[in-house]
Amino acid sequence: MKLMDKTAVVTGGASGFGAGIVTRFLAEGARVVIVDLNEAGANALIDSLGTDRVHFEYANLTDSGSVSETFAKLRSRWDSLDILVNNAGTTHLPMQMEDVTEEDFDKVFAVNAKSVFYTSKYGVPWMKKAGAGAIVNIASTAALSPRANLTWYNASKGWMVTATKSMAIELAPAGIRVNAICPVAGETPLLASFMGGDTPTVREKFIASIPLGRFSTPEDIAATALYLSSDDAAMITGVALEVDGGRCI
Repeated sequence: MKLMDKTAVVTGGASGFGAGIVTRFLAEGARVVIVDLNEAGANALIDSLGTDRVHFEYANLTDSGSVSETFAKLRSRWDSLDILVNNAGTTHLPMQMEDVTEEDFDKVFAVNAKSVFYTSKYGVPWMKKAGAGAIVNIASTAALSPRANLTWYNASKGWMVTATKSMAIELAPAGIRVNAICPVAGETPLLASFMGGDTPTVREKFIASIPLGRFSTPEDIAATALYLSSDDAAMITGVALEVDGGRCI
């Protein structure tokens, strides 16, 4: 088992890519904390997993006080934080960039960017004290090969890739590795929002842009997160790894 006795925090772990990551990490021996707004979804996932090595903590990841309180609880429960997966994310609906509301713009950057600032602010000192850690940020192919009409979402994921590289440089002396995963559109609750609707015709159009001919899955992203979080990737930091079926070629 690649993560035996490691403690991992997965934001947005109640569904989608996050749920896949939680499930795979548990299978590899980790203790996992789901940090999410979706208590019902998290508890349903926990019930289905049937293990006492997974735990839920509620947090509004766009609020400093909420994240600070959550990490204080975690530090009282666990001796270490070995892995932090910043998976929580959202999008605006596809539209011309000037038509996106300020409210939606602010929400996208609060969830996709500011949440990483907060989890880093309260999680990184814990890792520094241990002299080791792995951070995995779930970015997107949108950062590398953006689609039209998702401009502000694309920009938020570009921010995440740049933040990943800067964090990697700064935290390397502390023994902390930081990498990003850039998934292509995946089978998650956000898929319909990305596509502007979920119909066979729309799906066909999106899949046609992916050379391997399918969407990504939570299992695909979980396998990549496992690799980047494990000792197998001990010499890898500052990478934005495309998991995209060839979309960015």
